[in-house]
This record gives sequence, structure tokens and C-alpha cells, in this order.
Amino acid sequence: MRLTRILRRFLGSDDRGDVPGWVLITVMTAGLVTALWVLADEQLTAVLGRAIGSVTAP
Repeated sequence: MRLTRILRRFLGSDDRGDVPGWVLITVMTAGLVTALWVLADEQLTAVLGRAIGSVTAP
């Protein structure tokens, strides 16, 4: 009985069929990262290469 109430509170019976906010945020973040990666792949690779190349051994 108590577990049922807890599950109902977390699952929310009123939000059936609605996409949760965290799903939208995750999808939008993945889309932004993909778009930036496609547009700036060469520049990001160059920056990473320079950063790794500038590190010196102790």
C-alpha cells in the first residue's frame, strides 16, 4: 500500500503521454553537441592537438 503511493507520486498519474523535462533537455543537449561537433570538428581537433602538444613530461 505504501509502495503504491510512493510509486504514484514519482510516476505521476496526471502526466501520462507527456514527455518529461529531463528527456527534452537530454535530447536538446545531444543535438547541440552534435551540431557543434559537425561545424567545428577541425578547429576542435587542432585545439586538442595543441593542448596535448604543449604538455611537457616532468
